[in-house]
Amino acid sequence: MKTRAAFIRQAPGEYEVGEVELEEPRQNELLIKMSAAGLCHSDDHVATGDIPAGVYPMIGGHEGAGVVAGVGPNTPGFADGDKIVFSFLPSCGRCRWCASGMQNLCDLGAGLLSGGRPDDPTSFRNSMDGKPVGQMCGLGTFADYTIVSVDNAVKVDDDVPLDKAVLTGCGVGTGWGSAVNSAQVYPGDTVIVMGVGGIGINAVQGAAHAGASNIIAVDPVAFKREKAMELGATHTAETIQEGR
Repeated sequence: MKTRAAFIRQAPGEYEVGEVELEEPRQNELLIKMSAAGLCHSDDHVATGDIPAGVYPMIGGHEGAGVVAGVGPNTPGFADGDKIVFSFLPSCGRCRWCASGMQNLCDLGAGLLSGGRPDDPTSFRNSMDGKPVGQMCGLGTFADYTIVSVDNAVKVDDDVPLDKAVLTGCGVGTGWGSAVNSAQVYPGDTVIVMGVGGIGINAVQGAAHAGASNIIAVDPVAFKREKAMELGATHTAETIQEGR
């Protein structure tokens, strides 16, 4: 089938919208009709070349949610109409890291920027004029339809709004995890979050969940400071100098 997608032909470059050919889903793959996609700074890094892609053109987008429109052969556990949120980090459930509870280090993650299938970086789901077109993080969410591995797909309840749940695919987990896992915030800690955009606001929420006593949200944008107070910050500052 053909689908519309936004892709980068070269880096540095700009996203353009065009039509690409999309294969049928293979075993352990899902055809997804996209409902929502998030724009992350990493997508801009692909355009600037700060994050080099394994192949060009490359369809952007790694934060997405949609509805199953097709299931590959011999792929149990999914059906047409299922609501799906993507994880840009695949989790096979079988490698050493997954078996140790560290799914974020799954072996399949090594091919995130190859543009190809997570289990075979030389195999591509999209093409244009007979040449391969990559998918950022094996997802390429900047498209009307995409094919993804079940290792990247998380089925959610029917009553979950996908335009909200899509944020859990990157921004929520990255921000939350930066406070709870990386910074290891503990009850009683004082935390400064510098910049409360899509990632920072979730770091604020993560620090609040971890029990920090003082959470200082620093951002020059008044609206963001206001929202930070609603979502767990105890203090705000316009600049880091003011927050000291």
